[in-house]
Amino acid sequence: MNNRDENSITKTDVVIYTDGACSGNPGPGGWAAILMAMGVEKEISGFDPDTTNNRMELTAALEALKELKRPCNVTVYSDSAYLVSAFNDNWIQNWQKRNWKNAAGMPVSNRDLWEALWEVQKQHTMTWKKVRGHADNPYNNRCDKMAVNEIKDNTP
Repeated sequence: MNNRDENSITKTDVVIYTDGACSGNPGPGGWAAILMAMGVEKEISGFDPDTTNNRMELTAALEALKELKRPCNVTVYSDSAYLVSAFNDNWIQNWQKRNWKNAAGMPVSNRDLWEALWEVQKQHTMTWKKVRGHADNPYNNRCDKMAVNEIKDNTP
């Protein structure tokens, strides 16, 4: 997690909610994100025919961050402890130090997405926050519905 710096006052504040869903694990999956900045909301979502729930959670965050065209102060809200803990608890830095091996010495799952996320988030001042899934957060619930709809709309 990057700390807020002196230049953060000139950066746009962006709030992002993300979610991923999978029908079967693995199986067809959907991801979704809502980006909010300067009073404007943008919704994005996508589909993968053969994936996992964790890959969809990571993809949602990655695709949302790729929407940002310049450095921003970003707060990402996700119900994925896997995603949030990787940044807040320094998992990614530890994986990098161990040549992308986890604490058990096994290759890190979803390395391609973790590496892409690491690169894209570096230009921003990041805060990662865990929210309870399927609870009372309307943005998280909207992301969940969008991700599930991607699966419904793209499978027979």
